[in-house]
Amino acid sequence: MFTGLVTAVGSIDHVEPLGGSGAGVRVRVAAPPAWLAGVVEGDSICVSGACMTVVALSADTFDVDVSAESLARTVGLDAAGSEVNLEQSLTLATKLGGHLVTGHVDGIGSVERFDPVGESWQLVLVVPAALARFCAYKGSLTVNGVSLTVNRVDDADDGSARVDINLIPHTVQHTNLHTLRAGARVNLEVDLIARYVRRMLDPAH
Repeated sequence: MFTGLVTAVGSIDHVEPLGGSGAGVRVRVAAPPAWLAGVVEGDSICVSGACMTVVALSADTFDVDVSAESLARTVGLDAAGSEVNLEQSLTLATKLGGHLVTGHVDGIGSVERFDPVGESWQLVLVVPAALARFCAYKGSLTVNGVSLTVNRVDDADDGSARVDINLIPHTVQHTNLHTLRAGARVNLEVDLIARYVRRMLDPAH
């Protein structure tokens, strides 16, 4: 479990196919100095929104195995040189400053706009129909592992939604969201509570 408060930005150092057809890849992630202190093999780390298990470790790098299923349902986890948002799993002593994040990516959204507005930035996402119903004004949405607050939701005829989010300078500077451009794809995780509410109201899903 995570909070959606990114504590470091790392980079993908190396990507190596795992043995067997369609078996996924092993990814080596470089982290900032000392960020991995206390991490051991088997620990969970949220990598740009996806919960990954550490399978190998050095002072400043860690390896994760990304399955073919995960590759098919996420973006940005297999591109050498790209920046990734990092968060270690929370403990009972961790401040829950964001919201409860599982690290299970629900789907992929696309960036319609990412523009400076005054001292902040406006991020406009197109959220697919399968996830749009979970987006609500002042609700939470995880984008590439970052806990963000929804400022506006405009529903489209096809069931998708246009979602507006305001980013403060600190968030832009301390996550990989500063690399976003129109047309970019992002990992989305909807609010955990909203997911259970939908299940209770519509047991068929």
